[in-house]
Amino acid sequence: MIKLDLINAVVQRTGITRTKAEQAVETVFETMKQALGRGQRIELRRFGVFSVKPRKTGIGRNPKTGQEVAIPPGKAVRFKPGKELQSL
Repeated sequence: MIKLDLINAVVQRTGITRTKAEQAVETVFETMKQALGRGQRIELRRFGVFSVKPRKTGIGRNPKTGQEVAIPPGKAVRFKPGKELQSL
């Protein structure tokens, strides 16, 4: 499923125009990205939880040369599915 499929589903279920449905889906995604960018947790009941977790520094290897490379600390988005989603 891609974003276009979500937009089409909103159009079919609500009967609103395609433009308005696209704006609605884009607004939801942008709002989620901004919240995660601020480090906030997003909880969607019966679906799951999106959260930002810190990622540790580490040492990696360049597969071609075998040379060690320092991996800087960062942040990663994690998703934990809700009970209803897990039972699929």
